[in-house]
Amino acid sequence: MSETSAEDRIWTVPNLLSFLRLLGVPVFLWLVLGPKADGWAIGLLAVAGFTDWLDGKIARAFNQTSRLGRIIDPAADKLYVFATLLGLLLRDVIPWWLVAVILARELFVASFAPVLRKHGYRALQVHFLGKAAMFNLMYAFPLLFLASHAGWYAETAQIVGWAFALWGTGLYWWSGLLYVVQVRQLVKAAKKE
Repeated sequence: MSETSAEDRIWTVPNLLSFLRLLGVPVFLWLVLGPKADGWAIGLLAVAGFTDWLDGKIARAFNQTSRLGRIIDPAADKLYVFATLLGLLLRDVIPWWLVAVILARELFVASFAPVLRKHGYRALQVHFLGKAAMFNLMYAFPLLFLASHAGWYAETAQIVGWAFALWGTGLYWWSGLLYVVQVRQLVKAAKKE
């Protein structure tokens, strides 16, 4: 299979896992806001986190990376984060300022899109720091959700959940600042051509 056709693949196991994760986003919101089936919602978040890790492992191990995968995998991650932020904010589990800080970072990074398009680039390459930030946030929210319930685990879940949330938010902003460096380098290289 040529390099071009391999990149254009749609039907791969990692893409299927990412697509299933995308389908889980509205289900998660419904579970949190509708019947308030918190156990199922937390379980769905855990499965989404696991499949996020698994699709990357499979893609690399079996050479199933694709252009589509590089789009839908981070899109599924971001949608889960936004759905979780919305659900937990509406349920008064997390404060509004945490949502504002995370959304401000998204807007900050999105502001680079016109500059990238002007110089012929579609998107920035996701780097390890951004993945680490997302990993932290994907662990923080289920833990904070657990902490909102009465139980022997609530205090520990709150401490560990806030540690992941604050560390993840800090890394999220740090990765955003690294994108500034990346955009500057791409623009500088484009101007030399």
